[in-house]
Amino acid sequence: QVQLVESGGGLVQAGGSLRLSCAASGRTFSSYAMGWFRQAPGKEREFVAGIKWSSGITYYADSVKGRFTISRDNAKNTVYLQMNSLKPEDTAVYYCASDRPGRPRFTIATMADEYDYWGQGTQVTVSS
Repeated sequence: QVQLVESGGGLVQAGGSLRLSCAASGRTFSSYAMGWFRQAPGKEREFVAGIKWSSGITYYADSVKGRFTISRDNAKNTVYLQMNSLKPEDTAVYYCASDRPGRPRFTIATMADEYDYWGQGTQVTVSS
């Protein structure tokens, strides 16, 4: 079965950096995209960044553009989220997810219900 395992979360001061990893298994991922989402207490889960496994096409939420970078290592079936210039409002549980089949080739899904497999989440806390 598909498994997604996140790691790399933690506590960091504002302005600092963290790199999250998502190790994926159980599916031929080349036809899919991976997304990073986050959910803060009392808020809905929101899209952060996405990447196509095969082409490397990426897409970012406006709130993280220029600060976060998503990348993938196809050989390791691992997706990364490099987070720089972190702000207290970036505090959330971060999830990686694999999108549902059938999406148009050059587009990346940004809605949570367009993803069918999720990791367990990793906490990121940014102190001011």
